[in-house]
Amino acid sequence: MSQVPTHAPPVITVAADAAGSLLLGGRWTLRFATQITEVLAGVPDGVHSIDASRCDRLDTLGVLQLLRFAERRGLAFTALHFNADQQALVAAIENVHDERPARKKEYGVRAMLGRIGKGLVDNGREIVSLVSFMGEVQVKLLRLIKQPWRLRLTATVHHMEQVGLDAVPLVALLSFMVGAVIAFLGAMVLQDFGATIYIVELVNAAFLREFGVLLTAILLAGRTASAFTAQIGMMVNREEVDAIRVLGLDPVDLLVIPRVLALLAMLPLLTFIAMIAGMLGGMAVGAFNLDIPAAAYLARMHDTIHLRHFVVGMVKAPLFAMVIGLIGCLEGLQVQGTAQSLGERTTSSVVQAISMVIVIDAFAALWFMQMDY
Repeated sequence: MSQVPTHAPPVITVAADAAGSLLLGGRWTLRFATQITEVLAGVPDGVHSIDASRCDRLDTLGVLQLLRFAERRGLAFTALHFNADQQALVAAIENVHDERPARKKEYGVRAMLGRIGKGLVDNGREIVSLVSFMGEVQVKLLRLIKQPWRLRLTATVHHMEQVGLDAVPLVALLSFMVGAVIAFLGAMVLQDFGATIYIVELVNAAFLREFGVLLTAILLAGRTASAFTAQIGMMVNREEVDAIRVLGLDPVDLLVIPRVLALLAMLPLLTFIAMIAGMLGGMAVGAFNLDIPAAAYLARMHDTIHLRHFVVGMVKAPLFAMVIGLIGCLEGLQVQGTAQSLGERTTSSVVQAISMVIVIDAFAALWFMQMDY
């Protein structure tokens, strides 16, 4: 086979020996895609092997064309011979050159059990990560007692404004509306017994014990946990968290503790606002729809309200704040550096935070009921 000078226009030659082997020369590159197709179309039958080791230049298109030609002629991959410099390229293309059909999703019992098992394992890992992260944060919170200069006061106040003050209108409005709805629903039942006045106890007990803190926690789980995850996740994507570690600083001190402290400070205050707004909503319904004057409503509230209801609701607020803050920050730190991972972690933080708040509230309600408090 004649050698093609590198300074001359490239030529593609195909020669067959007596044993049915193809000897390739010239440049098998994208520039000569048309010529490659024409030459391979004219190859006679009876070819048993292809020797491309003498090609002057070989790129992705050339390898892809040869692999597809071999498939059409029924040749095994071992029937193609390349030189050592081409092996890495050929191996990479050989793994992806065929158009493999998408794997069909299985819907049988075995597949269902596999998905359930995988979900349980993933949830178990999330719980272990959350517990270990909670321990790390608590240790570093206690460290602030001995080393108060580690506290980022400016960042904490900034997050208190975002978490607390900016959320006051939303919490107050929704709590007012829910209080009105509870009053309407209670009136539908109680007015049949001539006991409409007991709407006061119903709304007060519901918001002081459950709805005030629960509504606030759910709102912050959707509003604040997602914000924490998105903020920290974007810092992970931009490698800012790695830069913090390179500087010798602790990301937990800089990013997590200010957010957790802000939630611990503001969620009880928002809970108190939600309680007041919910009771005002019940009073508005009583005054305008149930013929209970505001003075009579307030007098009844003063006579029947109990401090223990308020304590039950407020005791749960710091616990919910800790759970929401830890989940939001942990999910942000677990972002893998892609936009898809950021979206998945943000969704996961909201789902986990709301689920944990409801589960904890249910267990707390059962415990207080058993304790008759």
